[in-house]
Amino acid sequence: MESTTQRSTAEQIVDGVGGADNVLSLTHCATRLRFELKDASGIDQAAVEKIPGVMGAVPQSGDRYQVVIGGGVQTTFNEIMNLPAMSGAGKSLSDADIKARERAKVRGKYAWLDAFFEYLSDSFRPLLGVLLGSSLIIAIAAILDALHIVPFQGVDRLTAAGATWVFWDAMWRSVLYFLPIMVAYNAAKKLNVDPWVGAAIMAAMFTPNYLSLTGAADTVCTQTELGKQCVAMVAGLPMQLNDYGGQVFVPLIMVAVLAQLYKLLKKIFPENLQMVFVPFFCLLIMIPITGFIIGPISIWLGNGLGAGLAWLNSTVPLLFAVLIPMIYPFLVPLGLHWPLNALMLANISTLGYDFIQGPMGTWNFACFGATAGVLVVSSRARDNEVRQTSIGALAAGLLGGISEPSLYGIHLRFKRIYPRMLIGCATGGLTIGILGWIFGTVKTGAFAFTSLLTIPVFAPTWIYVISIAAAFVVSMVLVIASDYRTPEQKAEWEAERAQNEADLAMEKKRSEGSAAAPVAAAAAVAGAGGGVATLVRTDVVSAPVAGKVIALAEVKDKVFASKALGEGVGIEPSSGRVVAPVSGVLVTVPDSGHAFGIKTDDGVEVLVHVGIDTVRLEGKGFKVAVAKDQRVEAGDVLADVDLAAVSAAGYDTTTIVVVINTMTLGSVVPRTSTQVALGDPIIDVKP
Repeated sequence: MESTTQRSTAEQIVDGVGGADNVLSLTHCATRLRFELKDASGIDQAAVEKIPGVMGAVPQSGDRYQVVIGGGVQTTFNEIMNLPAMSGAGKSLSDADIKARERAKVRGKYAWLDAFFEYLSDSFRPLLGVLLGSSLIIAIAAILDALHIVPFQGVDRLTAAGATWVFWDAMWRSVLYFLPIMVAYNAAKKLNVDPWVGAAIMAAMFTPNYLSLTGAADTVCTQTELGKQCVAMVAGLPMQLNDYGGQVFVPLIMVAVLAQLYKLLKKIFPENLQMVFVPFFCLLIMIPITGFIIGPISIWLGNGLGAGLAWLNSTVPLLFAVLIPMIYPFLVPLGLHWPLNALMLANISTLGYDFIQGPMGTWNFACFGATAGVLVVSSRARDNEVRQTSIGALAAGLLGGISEPSLYGIHLRFKRIYPRMLIGCATGGLTIGILGWIFGTVKTGAFAFTSLLTIPVFAPTWIYVISIAAAFVVSMVLVIASDYRTPEQKAEWEAERAQNEADLAMEKKRSEGSAAAPVAAAAAVAGAGGGVATLVRTDVVSAPVAGKVIALAEVKDKVFASKALGEGVGIEPSSGRVVAPVSGVLVTVPDSGHAFGIKTDDGVEVLVHVGIDTVRLEGKGFKVAVAKDQRVEAGDVLADVDLAAVSAAGYDTTTIVVVINTMTLGSVVPRTSTQVALGDPIIDVKP
């Protein structure tokens, strides 16, 4: 029966906000459902608030809309998301959605350029898992070699370690060596070509038959600066033979050409013949074109680009070392970093090492350092949502070398982070550039995700460690020192936290039913008969400020005015002195000093909220005289408020007094339309 009620509530809420088709996204906080709607103008506010389980509704700027549920918000959220009508709607933004949104900001001017980078990105992205796995296998080998447990580096490893490390090599080279086949598969899939056709064409260059061409009778080999170069005479035509292991430009260019041929053949052959003849002619035409033309041209292109970057690195190493980490923060969110990743792989394949990943690692650790700073600040602020996101993102970064959780989960949400992270990038780049200039460029023989686990694959290791540590620490300290939130974001979060605490307190008391009154009465009887002090019953709530009392419905805050947080009154204050309206313990005293929650000995919970949206003042104009968990007596001073300063800042000074656990009490009756002094009764309370 309970499940039916919850489901009915979920359906009514979705209908109340205009139906599933009107929902762009849905998330939730501790007490509220947060909708982003296509059009919020037609919502019937009163109807939504009458839905069972709904404590209130709050329209926001634009087409955002909040529905106050209380402590059971997670259950209601799950019920809504499980509705059949919501199967294609109401999803919160994923990392891919954020990336697409960021990329869309630069779309439109050069559509072909957008398509090019998407082609590169989608050809590599599915391979991230196996690339990460292989990089960790290399890292383990490097650690064992560095500790002199098993020799791995150097030409003597075959004789020193035997077949064990030959097989270990095979474990990680399986990814890098056959990477062109995997890229060809993904690239073909991206261009709507049968991916197995693309993979089969590239695989022809890895067969024992192709590799044996270097030993054919009519093959001529010469020794060059780049190593042995062989040319085989195939059908009377010269074919330059290359080792295509790890080469990514070859499959990318080959599939781009294949896509045009594939589309042409699909038009030529009727549908009942396409299954046989389209793949047949693709293989027949594209394998020779790849071997004679595309393969050699791609190798020349990769070598040329690598040589250009090598020249920049050797000629102006400091500029190169700073440039790489400074551009990566802008390339990665848009998916434009894949060309550099392709060059890294090309360098490893042709040179045997790569010099880009060292400086690139300083960007990654600057990114992780900023996330660590966010973790510290969010932990201090008790922002559990950001704290948990930071923990996951930091673990993915430090252990896996993956920056996307940090970028899309945190950094792109808070604009203050990027400038501080860039300073960390510059610091790391300068460090690795200066030290590399003096002691030698940092290099690696593996395509490694720059994490703590892959540090040993970089040499000189000590330069790399100092550089990434500098980038990490600088970014972290800057974020901690200046916060990751703007003053507006911080004020908004503080207001939300105070509201959530009030919502949760109400929900807690709501679930306790009417048990509080019998308990209080029993305590009073026990006190009278057992020699213990008699429990004082709270019969009235006094005015915390002097001024004119108005009905709660007249207050210009929709949550309070709706009485979702309990019965009470508003007071238009004539002075800034704020005193305790009841005797009890302070359970809520935010840093901003704008609100005070007091729980009496007999369980009455009273909230005094000074002004509307005054949390945004961050305590300016508020002189707080008490602290959380402190006991106060009715009439004790809570704070002094500069009402003129609050009004000058543009905020309503109306002070709101509500009994949060109204529903657990016999009656809560406000006294309105009267002028009151400090301590005058404003609300009558009965158990």
